[in-house]
Amino acid sequence: MKAKGLLAVVPLLLLAVTAGAVELSPLETLGKKLFFDPSLSNPPGQSCAECHDPAVGWTGPDAALNAGGAVYEGVVHTRFGNRKPPTSAYAGFTPILHQCGGIGDMGMCGSMGGGVGGGMGGGMGGMEPGSFVGGIFWDGRATGWTLGDPVAEQAMGPFLNPLEQNNPNAKHVCLNVMRTEYAPLFEEVWGAGSLDCVKDVNGTYERIARSIAAYERSAEVSPFSSRFDIFWKNTETLRPPVRMINSMNKSRFANRGLSDLELQGLVIFNTKGNCSSCHFLQPMHGSRFPLFTDFRYHNLGVPKNPANPFDGMPPKWNPDGVEWIDKGLGGFLAKTAGMTDSSGAARDFTAFAAENMGKQRTPTLRNVDKRISSDFIKAYAHNGYFKSLDDIIDFYNLRDVLPQCNVANPPLLPSGEPSCFPPPEVAENIDTNDLGDLKLTSAEVAALVAFLQTLSDGYEEK
Repeated sequence: MKAKGLLAVVPLLLLAVTAGAVELSPLETLGKKLFFDPSLSNPPGQSCAECHDPAVGWTGPDAALNAGGAVYEGVVHTRFGNRKPPTSAYAGFTPILHQCGGIGDMGMCGSMGGGVGGGMGGGMGGMEPGSFVGGIFWDGRATGWTLGDPVAEQAMGPFLNPLEQNNPNAKHVCLNVMRTEYAPLFEEVWGAGSLDCVKDVNGTYERIARSIAAYERSAEVSPFSSRFDIFWKNTETLRPPVRMINSMNKSRFANRGLSDLELQGLVIFNTKGNCSSCHFLQPMHGSRFPLFTDFRYHNLGVPKNPANPFDGMPPKWNPDGVEWIDKGLGGFLAKTAGMTDSSGAARDFTAFAAENMGKQRTPTLRNVDKRISSDFIKAYAHNGYFKSLDDIIDFYNLRDVLPQCNVANPPLLPSGEPSCFPPPEVAENIDTNDLGDLKLTSAEVAALVAFLQTLSDGYEEK
């Protein structure tokens, strides 16, 4: 494993402490061994966990990288991807990428009760016809169309990405797995002959990916063990339900696991802050607790990160150089001509590319503030432009109020608030309904941050 500084190593040492209490199935155990195995890159030295570490909520564990470009280096020195590592926790609830009202919808796009947060509370907005839902990666390209599982398809990507784990092909990954001490477990889980690197390379590679997906769905990675989850359990029988919380009924939810400040933050989250419009405050897709995402895609008008190391990558990987723009979902949809799913049904969405340029996947807010220490820097948004919850909330609050500025890192006011914001990386399709001028006070921002801090897993009741 390459040395990335002490902060990159400490989380892995903590794994046995933070996750040891969960009993895993043999399939989940196999997935865990694959997830944490640094020998599966080319050259050996980088596991999935180097970009998805449990100590920081299954995302990037290097504070120095997070403070800059927020994009992580691959196993080959000087090669970088183009986006911040998203969390791998709770990804297992993600549906196959589909269009609301189109093939594959299966009724999952309808409003599931309540109105849009930002008034009397509601916690869950409806999904308008034509919007895209599901898929993994910031741009949704792990669709689930091939395997029926976006998480397993995502697990296939980094192994073969020259900017990440750099294996030349699936057979190379398979042979590396065959050499491990857990190779017998692989055939114990999947059956005799299942680790076949000659006659069934594709099938074996799929089983590798499905094993990792099983681990990511396990209670070790997605445990629902935050203080908010205790609050949710303590309020499940209350009426109105939590998703309807607002300033008029919040007293009914007092003394149920959240402090007064945190409860006020939850009210703001579901009303004035408009957060629950995209980070739904209701269980979905079989979860008992809210997942804090709508699985959709939005262009929030986030500025380009001037420190993104992908801008300096060779033309082989980035022919646009410093002019590279992250097109998000629209960029992926533009490449879908001729694509089909496992049933042979067409999945050509090129006609919808333009209206989805710049849109990125809504991340879960679970573990959004989980960190190694209070001074550990996490990065926010798809490109890591923001460096704290206060920073990104200020942007949501003031984006359409403050002037635009032509500098990459604008000066702050004496109060610590931004004086202006750089222009958006992609100017088309910006969401002007859910953010931009929220009129939140500094006290309300502080309350909102306090609530978001209750979403970190690993809380133990006293």
